Parts: sequence; C-alpha cells; structure tokens
Amino acid sequence: MVDVVFRLLGGIGLFLLGMALLSDGLVGFAGAALRRYLLRFTGTPWRAFTSGAMTTILIQSSTATTVTLIGFVSAGLIAFSQAIGVVIGASLGTTATGWFVASLGLKVNLGYYTLPLIGLGAFLRVLGRGRWRHMGLACAGFGMLFLGLSGMQEGMQGLADDFDFKSLPSSGVGAHVLAMLVGVLLTTLLQSSTAAVATTLTALHAGTVGMEQAAAIVVGAAIGTTLTGALVTIGGTVAAKRTALAHILFNLGSGLVAILLLPVFLGLLDWLHEHAGLEAGAMSLAVFHTLFIAVGVALFMPVVGRFEKLVARLLPEQKQDMGRHLDVSSLGVPSVALEASQRSLESITHQLVEVQRSLLSRPMDETLKQILLRAHEGLNEALQFIARLPPLEHDPVLHRQRVAQLHAIDHLLRLCGRLQNESDLVHQGSEDDLAKVKEQMAQMLSLVHDGLDGRADPDWQDALQRKGATLSVAVQSVRARLLESDGIDGGLARALQLTDALRSLERASTHVLRVCHYLLEGRQAPVDVPVV
Repeated sequence: MVDVVFRLLGGIGLFLLGMALLSDGLVGFAGAALRRYLLRFTGTPWRAFTSGAMTTILIQSSTATTVTLIGFVSAGLIAFSQAIGVVIGASLGTTATGWFVASLGLKVNLGYYTLPLIGLGAFLRVLGRGRWRHMGLACAGFGMLFLGLSGMQEGMQGLADDFDFKSLPSSGVGAHVLAMLVGVLLTTLLQSSTAAVATTLTALHAGTVGMEQAAAIVVGAAIGTTLTGALVTIGGTVAAKRTALAHILFNLGSGLVAILLLPVFLGLLDWLHEHAGLEAGAMSLAVFHTLFIAVGVALFMPVVGRFEKLVARLLPEQKQDMGRHLDVSSLGVPSVALEASQRSLESITHQLVEVQRSLLSRPMDETLKQILLRAHEGLNEALQFIARLPPLEHDPVLHRQRVAQLHAIDHLLRLCGRLQNESDLVHQGSEDDLAKVKEQMAQMLSLVHDGLDGRADPDWQDALQRKGATLSVAVQSVRARLLESDGIDGGLARALQLTDALRSLERASTHVLRVCHYLLEGRQAPVDVPVV
C-alpha cells in the first residue's frame, strides 16, 4: 500500500512540476509576442474568446492566462468587457490538455523515452542564452509531465486493486454533487485543474473510478480552478476582482448545468460510442469536459453584455481611486506591473495639475484637500508597489522605465507638498502682470492634460519646456517690479509675500515639467491596440 501511495504522490508531483515548468518556459520563450497577441485580438467578445482559448492551448495553463489577464485588466491594457471573453476562452482552451493526455499520454508509456528530453532541457537552461533558457525549462517540463503520468498510472493501477471506488453510489444528483465536491477539493489541493483532470483520466483509465463519477469530478475541477484566480485578487483592484468573479460565475454556471444534465451528456456519449466510433474511457471523459464547457460558452457568449453588467453591479467601481491600476497579481510580469504603475502615476498627475489650476482662481477648500490627501496616499502605494518588483538590471528597458517612474514619484510628492502649502495670495492678486503669469501657468497646465492624454502635437513636451521658460522669465519680471514698487497695496510686506508666492508657483511649474519628462521616459514602447 505504501508503495502505491508513494508512486501516486510522486507521479502527481512530477506532473505538477512538469506543467509548471512547461507553462513558465513557454510564457518566457514567447515573451512580449504572447502579450502582444493577447492584447491585439481582444477587440470584440468573440475575438477575446478566441484569444483566450488559443493562448491557453499554447501555454498549457488556464491559470497562467487568467492571472496574466488580471494583470492586464488592472493595468488598464484590456477593458473588463474584453476580459470576460478571454476568461471564457481560457476555460475552453484548458480542455485541450485532457485530449492530449487521453489520446497520447495514457496510451503510450512515454515516461522512459522522455528522460533525454529532460536532460536536454536542463542543459539548455544551464548553458543556453536569452529565450533558449526558457525553452530549456519547457522541454524539461514536457518530459517530466509524461514521467509523472507514468507514475500516476502505476499508482492508480495499484489503488484499483486495493479500493473499489466504483462500488460507491454514482447515480443521482446527490452522488454527482458529492463527486463534484471531490473534484473541487482535488483542484484546490493541487492548485491545478489540469493536474486534477489528468489524475481523474488516469483513474478512469486504470478502472479505479467509473465514468459517471469521473465526469462529476471533472466538473468539480473546472469549478475549483477559479479559486486560484480569486486568491490572486485578494487585496487587488476592483477590475481584478471583477475578472476573477466572471471566471467563477462562468465555470460555476457551466458546472451546475453539466451536473443537472449529466444523464443527457452521458447518453450523448453512449450514442457517440455506437455511431461515431468514440472510444470509451479516458477519451470519452475528455470529450465530456470539452462538451459541457462548450455548452457554457453557448449560454454565456450571446449575453456577454448583460453578464458584464451583472458582475459590475456585484462589484461596483470605487470612486476617485487613484491607485486602481495597482494590483499585486501583476508583479509576476514586470512589464505589466510597470504599465499599471505608469497609468496610476499619470492619473495622479492629472489630479494634481487640476488642483494647481484651481488654486490659481480660488482658495484651498476641503474638496481640494481631500484630492491632495488621496493623491499622496496613491503615490505612497505606487512607491511600495514598484519597490516590490524583482531586480530588473537584466532588462535595461524595464530598468530604465522603473527608474524614470521613481523620479516621477519624487517630483509628484514634492508637488503635492507644495500645493498643500500654496499661498492664497496667488489667486487674490489682481495686478496685470500677476494675471499674465497665472494665465501662462493655466495654459501650461492645459497642455499637460492634452499631452498626457495624447491630444497634443508630438512635440508637445518641447512646447511645454518653452512655456515653462517663458513663465520663469515672467515671474522674475513681476518679482522685480513688486520689490521696486512703493505704491503696491499693503506695502512692502505684501510685496514680499507675493514674490514668495510667485517663487513657489515657479517651483511648482518646474516639478510639473520634470514629472512630464519622466512620465514620458517611463512609458513602454507602443503596443498593438485591440482590434475592434
């Protein structure tokens, strides 16, 4: 018995490790190309669905697709409406692994013959360079996957000799729900629906469980896999939580339909056995897995718009959340994480620029104070978020982007502090020269809004620098006139106060200029926008 348990646990462990290495290796080898593909083909619900299915088939992990997608949604790269299609496609795409295991992995004992592949992968990982190191991981993972399947088969055959699970109740809704809960528990423990499905396929192939029990377990595995995405979003953004909730609701809805209509599905499989030559056993279970997810696709995709509104009502957006793009789930993909922090910093910049423009014409009030407080909190969140990224010295582009964002945060914090202490004399002053300075500052701030939003000319930063230089000259001129004038209302004391306020305004404009410089430097190379 101990030998059986050791073989079974070892086989499951090798399969899990192989899947992890295969998925990580393929994602690393594909790199930015995979991300561009996922971003480009998400313009419509059906394009997003196809993108999710194909990406999951390529990287052999719906969890990897979902977690990456959550990062994209949090960063604002993909809208939540598009993410729903990707999530549904990922659920269908993950069923491809069952076909692969049933048609090849269980029929041919490849564990021994893939040992050289593990060795080749290890050599590539150690001796290779660049992307080929990731391909080495993928090769080693592919070999370990089959080695794990061999161990699982041997363990399951021994388990079938000691336990007769098929004698347990298998018919009726109660038995189906119980078996489904076993599938949820198995997937939660293994943290992989693919591993849970492969284990079930192996058990069915070895005769440990019956078809009806195996089908209900697979349904449970489909529901259980959503828990990983849900755990990832704990403490995350609303967008991330909505994506995880959409995944849960889709798989749960599809699973419940499958459990309720399980006799219908089994009857259809029997018909396919007799009239279409479908092989009974593991292959039938793989067909069932794809079939009930496909039914879910047919139910949800036509009403994806209503589904989106339902999820949005269940998880409403938080107003004025300046750190809404910062999601810890994206830290595993530094390029996505930096895009998230970039968007948060640009959002905070818009808010601070608007506060500065308001202070040119009215005094500080409670509303502006609250905006500054939230901006300060958002900047601290962004700083902590960026600090949690792994070292990026090996990637000069990402390293430079990270440094630029840290510089931007430094100037934004200084600007935030300066605005909190800005003198009311700026908006009170009515002198003609002072009015011109305020007008120049307002034009400069408007250009910042347009430039960051892409509405300004390509050379807008040069124009901003010129406006900043003009503003500095005007401030110096007004300060000199104020100090030389004896007729100003309020006397010399007021003149000194006004010059100090103008100096503060000039320094604020300098911070705005530096923030824009570093934000543009911190932007990634343009990515393909979704095709509509």
